[in-house]
Amino acid sequence: MKSAPPLPSAPKYPDFVYPAAVSTAATQAAAVDLGWRYLQNDDLRSAEREFAAALKAVPDLVPARTGEGYVALARQDNARALDQFELALRGAPAYAPALVGKGQALLAMNRDGDARAAFEAALEADPTLTNLSSRIDVLEFREIQNLIAAARQAGSAGRLEEARAAYQRAIAATPDSAVLYRELGMVDRRLGDPAGALEQFNRAVALDPADAIALAQTGEILEERGDFAGAETAYRNAHTADPFAGYDRKAEAVAAKGRDARLPEEFRALASAERVTRGDLAALIGIRLEDVLRSAPSTPVVTTDTGGHWAAPWIAQVVATGVMPPFDNHTFQPGAALRRVDLAEAVGALLKLMARTNPALQARISARPAVADMSPSHLNYPAVAVAVSAGVLPLLDGRFDTERPVSGADALAAIDRLRALQPSR
Repeated sequence: MKSAPPLPSAPKYPDFVYPAAVSTAATQAAAVDLGWRYLQNDDLRSAEREFAAALKAVPDLVPARTGEGYVALARQDNARALDQFELALRGAPAYAPALVGKGQALLAMNRDGDARAAFEAALEADPTLTNLSSRIDVLEFREIQNLIAAARQAGSAGRLEEARAAYQRAIAATPDSAVLYRELGMVDRRLGDPAGALEQFNRAVALDPADAIALAQTGEILEERGDFAGAETAYRNAHTADPFAGYDRKAEAVAAKGRDARLPEEFRALASAERVTRGDLAALIGIRLEDVLRSAPSTPVVTTDTGGHWAAPWIAQVVATGVMPPFDNHTFQPGAALRRVDLAEAVGALLKLMARTNPALQARISARPAVADMSPSHLNYPAVAVAVSAGVLPLLDGRFDTERPVSGADALAAIDRLRALQPSR
């Protein structure tokens, strides 16, 4: 038999943990030590011979069984290595060298989670194995990254329940990640669980108050619920966190929804109305173009037939500013059906008010377009010309159709075009 080699100064397998003998006869301990020296000199056949001899003498010798596991691991026979380490651990469940070897075999088999558990058990059994801490940290990080990648991949593929479960496991491993809560919330929304999604977005914002996406998602859910005040707050906070994503426009839009929700039912029904009245138009102007009326000269005028009408406050404004003057008998006739020519008169008056501080608009409304069914001498031509020139009330095949009834959609479209002519605020 060849002489035993010394333990090399640079072991071949520095990550292998020496299987120290515990309550073992000196002969078997010497065999294990000899096998280990052969192993670290990369003489695997001799190492295996020594470990086998020790096991022949004592079949349940844990250090020798562990040594056989390391020999198999050196040969990259990971399945056999795992079997040997498992056999060793049956006799000594807290034997650190076998636990480390088991972890290394599992790691080579791409079973990162099981490998981490084995390393954690080894460190608990032998706290002096401090180098395992960094391995455990790396494996934990890798496991989390794999979970996140799996969650995102499942979400992209539409496997939403699978994505939700993967995100939940990732969050259990790293509960301080605002991004994970936010992404889980987005999966919950796609699953039709807005309450669950809102809970996740709230957690994300609690961890990262500047998470603009989570704030905006919160705003969308609250908006869908009809909580316009809460949605506006969420959008404005999102805008503070990210001023370039357009969340301020969402805040303004939902604020308008909130104002509309507080308006009379008659106003909210205008969009679908087949025909609108003078009172309806007064309310539209007073609400949608409030700033134009506020900046106009105003003289209170008494009307005799608007008391108790739902649009009375706005009728008073359009009358006082001259946008929709009363009739000679001091009536406003709020229930009278609105014709296109009536709309033109109000639009023309509004455009003139707006043009006082807008030279470009003033030049635009000074044009005198040809109108097939109205001569320039017509009483209403000046107002029609202004409305047509500004593009607020376009001609219909060259005609204006003065007597045509105005629908709610027509009136809203005209008001929206007027708003578009206002300077950006």
